[in-house]
Amino acid sequence: MKRRGSLLLAAVMVLTGILAGCGSQNGNGESAAATAKSSPAAESSAAASPAAAKEVTLKVGASAVPHAEILEFIKPKLKEEGINLEVVVLDDDGQLNPALQEKQIDANYFQHVPYLDSIKGEKGYDFVVTTKVHVEPIGFYSKNLKFKDEIKDGAKIGIPNNPSNEYRALVLLQQQGLIKLKDGLTTYEATPKDIAENPHKLEFVEADAATLPRSLPDLDGAIINTNVVLEAGIDPKSALFREDANSPYANVVVVRKGDENREEIKKLDEALTSPDVKKFIEDKYGVAVVPAF
Repeated sequence: MKRRGSLLLAAVMVLTGILAGCGSQNGNGESAAATAKSSPAAESSAAASPAAAKEVTLKVGASAVPHAEILEFIKPKLKEEGINLEVVVLDDDGQLNPALQEKQIDANYFQHVPYLDSIKGEKGYDFVVTTKVHVEPIGFYSKNLKFKDEIKDGAKIGIPNNPSNEYRALVLLQQQGLIKLKDGLTTYEATPKDIAENPHKLEFVEADAATLPRSLPDLDGAIINTNVVLEAGIDPKSALFREDANSPYANVVVVRKGDENREEIKKLDEALTSPDVKKFIEDKYGVAVVPAF
């Protein structure tokens, strides 16, 4: 009887050991905890987590055309580098600098340096240019004329009314031999009052740049920024004359001072000045937009 009891106890102990082994190991002899740790789902989750944590959102304010379209083109490239590019287009481009100042956006891409310089001191903006991207040659457009030689004495000419673009328009007219500006204008600012010679007695209509395409039927012609021309659906090739590619009015990326060293801003600049973007600009816009890099 004592011997049978001992045998029974031994059998129970063996059976308990077998059950414990089945509970702690899988068919490959690995522990359940180890199996869970090395499962594909767990590995995928572990790999995805750091990438998700690294992705940052970069808000860039821009004019609708061509700036926002160029930014949309580089979105996938920046996405691959962990940057979620959010393009912000406002009804009034003039609000893009205040939006940058108030930290509603991280950068803007819509203006050239003379325009920025003309308002920076006045508004107290502490901004930095990080790269130049393209030039939009300003041009003379008309619904009533086909050639420059048709501009008659006393013709009504529309020009943008913001200081830097007004100067730019007047310089273009001077290059065409239609007027002569006073000497010593070095601040990229001028108005018709700064005209020294106006042999054709041209009459200038100063207006907001965005309204000039609608005013063309009532004018002999107007000097209009190319982005405004594109937004209005006017063929940029229809300009009677335009700036050449050596214009100092390259459109630039602007940030608050100190942010130029942010890694995502550097990647934005690299993407905007890549060979792919150069080809995109040339293929899509032709003479209307010229790469500046």
